[in-house]
Amino acid sequence: MNDTPTLVLGGGCFWCTEAVYKEVRGVLDVESGYSNGQAGQPSYEDVCTGTTGCNEVVRLVYDPAQVSTRDLLEVFFAVHDPTTLNRQGNDVGTQYRSGIYFTTGEQRETALSLIAELTADGVFGRPIVTEVQPLAHYWPAEDYHQDFFERHPHQGYCLAVAAPKVDKLRRTFARLLK
Repeated sequence: MNDTPTLVLGGGCFWCTEAVYKEVRGVLDVESGYSNGQAGQPSYEDVCTGTTGCNEVVRLVYDPAQVSTRDLLEVFFAVHDPTTLNRQGNDVGTQYRSGIYFTTGEQRETALSLIAELTADGVFGRPIVTEVQPLAHYWPAEDYHQDFFERHPHQGYCLAVAAPKVDKLRRTFARLLK
């Protein structure tokens, strides 16, 4: 499995992040889930309480011959706000924190290097609060959360929040589209 690494990202609601990465070339699998919390096999309802320590995330399995870790992380920083602690838009709580959960040393180094570059360049105008930690735990989200945007593109939240992120991906990262 070394030729198909896994990277787990928390960028707010997993419906939005999943919708973005499903369109990226070289991403072989995208799954919504929960990570880096204390609870064993939490439910969505458990995670929503904010007491599990879990983050809403997407697990990416990707082919580095088609897409680099840096490309994946550049997309990540473009489609969410990494400067808001425990919040993305109207979604508030530790379960919506910005996080990069790496499974390899290369992913860790790439994340830290990119954060340093973005900070030095003043891209966001505020400090980046994205946590960069080893993947400690991961549990898939319930089936009804998987492929949510794809199955419900006209649902209100999808139209208001996920669709603009997908549109931004298409405009900004056309070279990475499937």
